[in-house]
Amino acid sequence: MRPRVVCVVGPTASGKTALGVALAERFGGEIVSVDSRQIYRGLDIGTAKPTPGERARAAHHCLDLVDPDEGFDVARFRDAATAAIAGIVARGRLPLVVGGTGLYLRGLLRGLCPAPPRIPALRAALGRRLAVEGAPGLHHALAQVDAASARRLDPRDAVRIVRALEVWQASGTPLSVWQARHAFAEVPYRVLLLGLARPTDELDARIAARARGMLDAGFLEEVHALRARGVVAEAPGLAAVGYREMLACTEGRLGVDAALAATVRATRRLAKRQRTWFRHEPGVDWYHPERQQAALIDAVDAFLAGPGADAEA
Repeated sequence: MRPRVVCVVGPTASGKTALGVALAERFGGEIVSVDSRQIYRGLDIGTAKPTPGERARAAHHCLDLVDPDEGFDVARFRDAATAAIAGIVARGRLPLVVGGTGLYLRGLLRGLCPAPPRIPALRAALGRRLAVEGAPGLHHALAQVDAASARRLDPRDAVRIVRALEVWQASGTPLSVWQARHAFAEVPYRVLLLGLARPTDELDARIAARARGMLDAGFLEEVHALRARGVVAEAPGLAAVGYREMLACTEGRLGVDAALAATVRATRRLAKRQRTWFRHEPGVDWYHPERQQAALIDAVDAFLAGPGADAEA
């Protein structure tokens, strides 16, 4: 039978980590992180990576997989997460997939479309164009050949814009067409999707408070340490929200207050994109993590007691 998997999704700063740990303790689970920035070693404070205390309360997987200067993609994440889930199930425990990277979650739960693989020479050429034209320039170019992908992608999302252009140039078929043909229709797991929803003003306040807390906890020092280790400013890890802004501060291009304000703005934009993504994903049930906590617990209980539970036991 397909394993049962409980997913906790939603925008950044909505409380996913705290709920995931609480559910792991209550239901005997282990957490598989689905966060495209927490995969980087050394990016701890600025990615709101689970603390040592949280990791002591619940086993976590898919954290600290690569160095900040290494590329990573949804296919590599799917391999790592699939192996983690298989291990959790083999130990008789509940897999809890927790995080806010929608594309990674979709690839894990519904499969990957068979678009052409990365082509190093083509990727390098697009990288050179990116250095000259910037992400908005490549986004404009993408809109000419794959309007559907351009509408979906943020004009600053260089990684996914480059990938969409790479697919078009390699195959002559837009990435959006590849995705539509595949339809993300694989079903390797039985899934309960719990979305965390907070009013916008409440989430905005949490984002601002968390950003200030990160700064107080040593976010700037973390960026200084990464650069001292030889991590270049163009490293994929340092493209994360908050790291760009703190990097500008360490280089003297922004003051501390300005970097903090820019981090808050960028994080709110990220949260908006995440809300939009998950609102369009099928099957997500939305809850306020504190006001509807009892309903959340009931939903997990009902899911685990559903058809086939006796056979699994």
